[in-house]
Amino acid sequence: MRSILLLEDEAELREEIAAFLQKRGWTVLQAGSLAESAPLIEQADIAVIDVMLPDGTGFEAVARLRRQRPGCGIVMLTARGETQDKVRGFEDGADHYLVKPIKLLEFDAALRALSRRVAASWQLDRQASELIAPEGSRMMVSVNEGSLLELLARHPGQPASRREIVENFGQEWLHYDERRLETLVSRLRQRWRSLTRSELPLRTAHRVGYIFAAPLALA
Repeated sequence: MRSILLLEDEAELREEIAAFLQKRGWTVLQAGSLAESAPLIEQADIAVIDVMLPDGTGFEAVARLRRQRPGCGIVMLTARGETQDKVRGFEDGADHYLVKPIKLLEFDAALRALSRRVAASWQLDRQASELIAPEGSRMMVSVNEGSLLELLARHPGQPASRREIVENFGQEWLHYDERRLETLVSRLRQRWRSLTRSELPLRTAHRVGYIFAAPLALA
């Protein structure tokens, strides 16, 4: 079962929800503030976030998490049910906006549905230096290949420019031969094709750079 970051400042409620989710088979990481949640973000597949927090708002947490972990599932669970709050939550990147009180079985069902969507993402395992397809195919990636893919994961649905990519390699744009980047991308595509007999969704954005044309989560 996937891991959930539960960001809720009311300790008693947080413990109650965590105990229920653990009984349902989830791995639960608990935090009562934005500061406590920061070191746990990279471990979570889904984040459940309250709006009212002691050191900020859940909206801030959602926007930051969506930038850091584009493939992470995000659920806002809050007593604030006004339309403008719901709209803001979705605009900031939440997948679901649930209003307390909520029946826990319905909550679990929503998380499981979201988990299926998260599971369908490609993943870049930075520690293992592996690219993993939704169906489970894996391929080792080099330092620069991993750097490229991580940058693209942080630009969901948008291309990263060649200059951004090169500078992300730690190279100076004015002195970099762009053919090196083209060769890197070509070899990455070819290696994936040879290994899996399928195409890597790494697309060229004409006159701009490159885009990963599928959800790509960072792990």
